[in-house]
Amino acid sequence: MQTAKLTRCAVLTALALALSLLERALPLLAWIPLPGVKLGLSNIVTLFALLTLGAPYAAAILLLRAVLASIFAGSLTSLVYALAGGALSLLVMTLASRSRRLSVYGVSVLGAAAHSVGQILAAAALMGSGAVFSYLPLLLLVSVGTGALIGAATAGVLQGWDALRARREACR
Repeated sequence: MQTAKLTRCAVLTALALALSLLERALPLLAWIPLPGVKLGLSNIVTLFALLTLGAPYAAAILLLRAVLASIFAGSLTSLVYALAGGALSLLVMTLASRSRRLSVYGVSVLGAAAHSVGQILAAAALMGSGAVFSYLPLLLLVSVGTGALIGAATAGVLQGWDALRARREACR
């Protein structure tokens, strides 16, 4: 791995971890009174990494962020949910990003929906009950909004990244 990519991955991992921990401190239940619902701020980093570095790097960042977040502020159960949701989300976003018909918004919404499905699958496995699937429609509805929000944020970050790269190339 090149030093520049390793450095970028380290910085993105730290940023994803910071966003994840910040999100835990937000009183989101006051705005959206549904247990387990999160904005998914760290997914901005995952989607950015996927689109600029590729799936293997995005997967490494996702894995490190999930493990570190569970060590700092979570539990083994939160790690299972984060990995199940994150892995399915990254898989879906990787496949969706190959489509020329989908914008970053579409990729993000599909990733958010897949994250919800992954977490419900994890909950069903941990609880040994399929009853949790009744919660999925609500989560999917919220995923459309949160996915669009994260898509918009990622689009802005990508725009800034492209502008920075263009300036750097112009200086050469």
